Amino acid sequence: MKRYLLALDQGTTSSRSVLFDFEGQIAASAQQELKQYYPKPGWVEHDAREIWESQLKTARGCLERAHADAGAVVAIGLTNQRETTVIWERDTGAPVYRAIVWQDRRTAAFCEELKRRNLEPIFSRKSGLLIDPYFSGTKVRWLLDNLPGLRPRAQAGELAFGTVDSWLLYKLTGGRIHATDVSNAARTLLFDIHRLRWDEELANLLDVPMALLPQVRDSAGDFAATDPALFGRAFPIRGVAGDQQAALFGQACFEPGMAKNTYGTGAFAVMHTGYRAVAAREVLSTVAWRLAGEAAQYALEGSIFVAGAAVQWLRDGLGLISASAEVEGLIRTVDGTDGVYFVPALAGLGAPHWDPYARGAIFGLTRGTTKAHLARAACEAMAYQTRDATEAMQRASGIALKELRADGGAAANDFLMQFQADILGVPVLRPRITEITALGAAYLAGIGAGVLDRQAIKDRWTVARRFEPRMPAARREELYAGWQRAVSRALGWLSA
Repeated sequence: MKRYLLALDQGTTSSRSVLFDFEGQIAASAQQELKQYYPKPGWVEHDAREIWESQLKTARGCLERAHADAGAVVAIGLTNQRETTVIWERDTGAPVYRAIVWQDRRTAAFCEELKRRNLEPIFSRKSGLLIDPYFSGTKVRWLLDNLPGLRPRAQAGELAFGTVDSWLLYKLTGGRIHATDVSNAARTLLFDIHRLRWDEELANLLDVPMALLPQVRDSAGDFAATDPALFGRAFPIRGVAGDQQAALFGQACFEPGMAKNTYGTGAFAVMHTGYRAVAAREVLSTVAWRLAGEAAQYALEGSIFVAGAAVQWLRDGLGLISASAEVEGLIRTVDGTDGVYFVPALAGLGAPHWDPYARGAIFGLTRGTTKAHLARAACEAMAYQTRDATEAMQRASGIALKELRADGGAAANDFLMQFQADILGVPVLRPRITEITALGAAYLAGIGAGVLDRQAIKDRWTVARRFEPRMPAARREELYAGWQRAVSRALGWLSA
């Protein structure tokens, strides 16, 4: 019987499941879109029940498509959109409110209050994070403050908080397990990344009861087994990691200085920094993973809130295209943007600006501007934002970027990959398998189950295409200076 690793990849816009063999080859996959809710400007929510139901449906569908016997699944690996916040009742498992998504900006005013109290150095020193609405801790505080009766119930231990991994673990195990891994815990503003435990001082500053918090475990190890009723038998859960850490692992970025960028709804550039957390101001210092029996490894991350979501906006918001796949063909009908820059601050700006009051802007419009120019400007913005983030990581770490490994849906766009190499001035490598986030989760499960090791993973990583920079340096810097000028005008828009 052939044996498999099942990856559950719960993302911002969809839930997917991918069945891998031990060589990293895909045996089957299934995906379902996830509805987005925007109840107020700057608010983004998901239905936590739909998250669970869609993830379960894709997992079952994946097994059916592969005609895989339940006994063929050696272990499950779970990866997830990070920072998205769910609170549920421990006794019933019912969510008390919709999931507040990582993109949500509703806690911006509270974050400003914390900064005015000069608390950011404390959070940065302990959690490696900046104070921003992006992270889970202020979302938890908002829920406790705004839903009547919630805070006393939380203090009494009647409620459970979790990021999406915790919510899925709870549901997968029939309510037996309330846990997370170090990589997800590190994204909450509540976790000390040096001591690798929840921090009471940080929790008190955010007014979050410790009774709400899940147990923190390694990223690869024995989490639990699934409820046998879900799949016909109990599957061991042996790996859990936030999506960007899973992608870093799937890209085999195991040495300091190795970096990847995932081009999805947002884009997330992550650089491995070894066994030390590097202090940073413009980017985040975070836990990469901790494997069973080993010390934790760390990374720097430049979080870009809107990447592929800008293309989705061109499709759904403006109706300029009917499908995201049309973008590359449309872009190639023009030689450039004709001076147009699109700053996609549709949910504020992340690294290195961290400005929740920035808003999207398009500059350089003329009567000659077409939808092709706008589409190209949206794609180019992904590359410019990646340069912003990687330059900040290099400043913090003192390590020069030698290459960038690319994955995510937009990594299939040859135009974008070439433009990224041109704007960075270093090669961009696209691996043979671009389902890297799911693959990283499967690999972590394989290590947790004792059927894989890191050397085997490194040996399996292969390049499908290498994009070498070919733009003249003077042109590169001219274009990038225009981008920086455009960003400067979008910053602080709401507070202007």
